[in-house]
Amino acid sequence: MQTSSSSSVAIKATRALESLLDRDFATVDEFERDLERNVSALRRANPSHASLQNAMLEVKDSVTTREYDDIEDAKRGTQEVIDGVVEGIEKGKRRAAENAVDLLEDGMTILTHDYSTTVLEAIEHAIAEGMYLDVYVTEGRPRYLGRRTARTLAGYDPIDVTLITDGACGHYLDECDRVVTGMTCIVDDVLYNRVGTFPIATAADNVGTPMTVVGSGTKIVEEGFVFENDFRPASEVMLEPAEGFEIGNPAYDATPIELVDSVVTDEKNREI
Repeated sequence: MQTSSSSSVAIKATRALESLLDRDFATVDEFERDLERNVSALRRANPSHASLQNAMLEVKDSVTTREYDDIEDAKRGTQEVIDGVVEGIEKGKRRAAENAVDLLEDGMTILTHDYSTTVLEAIEHAIAEGMYLDVYVTEGRPRYLGRRTARTLAGYDPIDVTLITDGACGHYLDECDRVVTGMTCIVDDVLYNRVGTFPIATAADNVGTPMTVVGSGTKIVEEGFVFENDFRPASEVMLEPAEGFEIGNPAYDATPIELVDSVVTDEKNREI
């Protein structure tokens, strides 16, 4: 959950529920109770990921509102639901990436932050359409997941990749035509994403570089969800003991949506 995109986490969590299908249950009610316990455990494991929360609730609600003849029927129905939820997440990512290509142009210079499979897929689509891109990638400190993005993009011939530190974004944004990032979720007109997104958005707004956020529409939550940040171990920031001071290591930050120029989902492109 700390090294994958939020959509990937949702897919892995949904597939994890398939382990229940190999267990023995005396009744359908017992099976559904165990499903609900596992769904609750997975939701507690990462309350900050809206896509995970939505996937778990969709599985639980879809399974428990059906009528089943017996245990085997319940297991078959659960497998169908799991497959459907995973397919929906994958389709949402794919369509959002396809829609994002409309904002990219041949020869464009973009900056992206940390690691987003949807952004990577959008760049892959752009390459397939014959585009050449210059891409600046921030490291995504302190876990350095941006290096994973840079290594992936380095394997594409029509892409020139430059890896930069998070703090250097302001130095390069004048050269960029657009910032393109993924999103963990958008709640009440606030974008929550990997820590470091807010400073990039602020700097981009200051220099006039438009910023686009790309992700499945299921990550935009209108109501019923309260974002909870994840504070990670201090050892990610500094290995030696902290003597006489504290170390803060939030996983995500909050960016006011007015700093974002457009949000691209599987449903539509929306100007802010």
